[in-house]
Amino acid sequence: MTTFETIINLSPQFFAEREKTLVEHGTLTASTFRFSNGDQVGGGVCGLRLKNELGQLVLLPFQGQQIWSAEFGGRNLTMKSMFDEPRPTREYLETYGGFLLHCGATAMGVPSKDDTHPLHGELPNAPYQKAHLVVGRDEKGPYLGLGGRYQHTVAFNHNYLAEPLVKLYAGSTLFQVTMTITNLKNSEMELMYLAHVNFRPVDNGRLVYSAPCIPQHVRVRRSIPSHIRPRPGYVEFIEELGRRPEKHNLLAPDLVFDPEVVFFIDYLADENGWAHSMQIHPDGSADYIRHRPDQLDKGIRWICRTADQDALGIVLPATAEPEGYLAEKAKGNIKNLPPKGEFRCELEIGTLSPAEAKRMEEKITQMITGEK
Repeated sequence: MTTFETIINLSPQFFAEREKTLVEHGTLTASTFRFSNGDQVGGGVCGLRLKNELGQLVLLPFQGQQIWSAEFGGRNLTMKSMFDEPRPTREYLETYGGFLLHCGATAMGVPSKDDTHPLHGELPNAPYQKAHLVVGRDEKGPYLGLGGRYQHTVAFNHNYLAEPLVKLYAGSTLFQVTMTITNLKNSEMELMYLAHVNFRPVDNGRLVYSAPCIPQHVRVRRSIPSHIRPRPGYVEFIEELGRRPEKHNLLAPDLVFDPEVVFFIDYLADENGWAHSMQIHPDGSADYIRHRPDQLDKGIRWICRTADQDALGIVLPATAEPEGYLAEKAKGNIKNLPPKGEFRCELEIGTLSPAEAKRMEEKITQMITGEK
C-alpha cells in the first residue's frame, strides 16, 4: 500500500468566526473557525474540526491541543460541564469541559498545601507555539490529524518539548492519540503525565475493563482534595466502595458520585501490550479507550455526576497517581528522563458497535480469568 503524509502548518490567521473548509481528503474534511467567546483581538479560541463519515472531533490547536469535543454516531461522547465553549485562559478550572486534556509535565494532579504547581500542571491549556494539520494515508487508510509543538522553558529549572498528535481515519469510530515529551536539557528531567479523557456517563451504563475488580486492584481514593466539599453520606459511600468496588461498575442513577469519586486501578495488558476499558450502554454499544501500561502504568478512574458536571473518566492513563507532586514523589511515582531523553505514549479512543463491544467484553473476561 502507498503511504504518504503532508504537513500543513497552521497560523492563528487561518481561523475566523465563520467556519471554512481547509482540506478535503476523500471522505475526510478539516475546517477552521473561532469560538465566539473571549475578549482577545480577533475573537475567541481557535477551533479545528476534523470529520469523517461517522463523526467528528473539535480540537484546540493553540490551547493545549485539547480535544474539546468528540461525537460519533450522532452521540456526543463529551462530559457535561458548565462551559459551552472553551475560554482563552490558562487557568484549569476556568475553562474545564474538554473531552481530552494533556496534563503534566513537570507536575500533575491536585496540589497539596505545600505544592507550588498549578492544578494538573502547565500542559492542559498551554499556548502552543506551533500547530500543523497532517494529511496522510497508511496501512489503516486515509487520515487527517492535528499535531503541534509546545516548548516549556524556565531558566535553571525546566526545558522540554511536548508534541501531541491526534489522527482520525476514514470510516472509523476510533481515533489515535500520541504524546511525545522530549527533555531538551543536558541534565535529568522529572516527568509526570496524565491523559484526562472525559466521557459522558449514561444511566445504567456498565463499566468493563481489564483489571480484577477486587479491593487490592481497584482502590478507591479516601483522601478528599481541598477543592472538594463533600455532601452528607459521601464519606460513608467512599468507605463502602473501598470494601465493594464492584458496586460502581453499574452506573445506577442513585449512586452518589457527588462531587466526585476516584479509583486507582491495576490494569492487565493483552498479548500486544494493550489494556482495555469500556462503558457499555444499555443498547449494547460502548465508549472505548485502550492504553499501554508499559507506557502509562497508573490507571485512574474519575467519576463526577452532579447537576452541573456529568463526567466519566473511564480510565485516565498516567505515569503517577493524581495526588500532586510531593505526594507522588514520596510514593516513588516520579519518572526521570535522561538528558535529551524522550517519553512517548499512545492511546486509542472512540466507540464500538454492539457486536464489537460484545467481542471486546469476551476478550476482557478471558484476560481476567485466564480462560480461553
